[in-house]
Amino acid sequence: MLLNNQIFGAPLAGITDKPFRRIIRTFASEVPLYTEMISCHSLVEAHKNCPRNFDRYDDEGNIGTQIFGADAGLMADAARILQDSGAAWIDINMGCPVPKVATRSGAGANLMRDHHLAEKIIKAVVKAVQIPVSIKTRLGWDEAHVDWKDLMQIAADCGVSFAALHGRTRAQLYTGASILPKITDDVKIPIIGNGDIMTSEDVRRVKSLGYVGAMIGRAMLGRPWLLGELSGDTQVPTEIGPIILRHLEYMLEYYGSKTAIPMFRKHVAWYSSGMSNSTNFRVKVNQISDAKELKKEICKFWGCEAVI
Repeated sequence: MLLNNQIFGAPLAGITDKPFRRIIRTFASEVPLYTEMISCHSLVEAHKNCPRNFDRYDDEGNIGTQIFGADAGLMADAARILQDSGAAWIDINMGCPVPKVATRSGAGANLMRDHHLAEKIIKAVVKAVQIPVSIKTRLGWDEAHVDWKDLMQIAADCGVSFAALHGRTRAQLYTGASILPKITDDVKIPIIGNGDIMTSEDVRRVKSLGYVGAMIGRAMLGRPWLLGELSGDTQVPTEIGPIILRHLEYMLEYYGSKTAIPMFRKHVAWYSSGMSNSTNFRVKVNQISDAKELKKEICKFWGCEAVI
């Protein structure tokens, strides 16, 4: 079911929230998407300051909910909650490199160097739900420990349906080139390639290496139509302003004005990147705290005819 699509939208912390996913769905109705990574602790304890703890996914189509944590029991509980909320599949984060996740909490990329804990978590999550389970990981902790194949074997043995592999080690963070290895016959689980994939040529290259799909991450920033473009669902839109305004409306609806406007500034920066006078525009936007004023400046910059 999930692997009939060669293009996937990656989980991006602070970006692939429900409003952004709604915009992507405008251009790509069938492409599999991931949520932001969700803390199993926050979800199970229903922390009220995190709106995604209360999302439903019944109306979002083919969407995987990504969870992270180092407690197998809590990860299983989180998986059940997300299954009941309408997720199409559960993804276990085994690649997040940031210290808050990978070192201080023992989750994310730390599971690449603690395969015993990784196996325990995978088994608990697979047993807890009836929907597919996947993992997302990296090549290894560092260049001296490029052991992603070992983790893939554990995942396959535990009943994981597929995996995503990012072509960097944890030590690289997001620097240097992403280099995906060729998938050989000894890898017993379908794998999606991830890292620095931006064009249709990149997608073809990844598939030629034996990957069943290509996962697009940072290339989506300021281009929510990219997944639709690469999957053949849509063309690059000629009018960008109305898309940005719609995205802002979704943010205001979801977070409220006080939270949404500061959060939306980064999206405005990505949408306007490379455009004439974009630096001055971003400086102005970063001083705006009123929704109507922000809409007015967006319309002025992109030549919109009316504020929606």
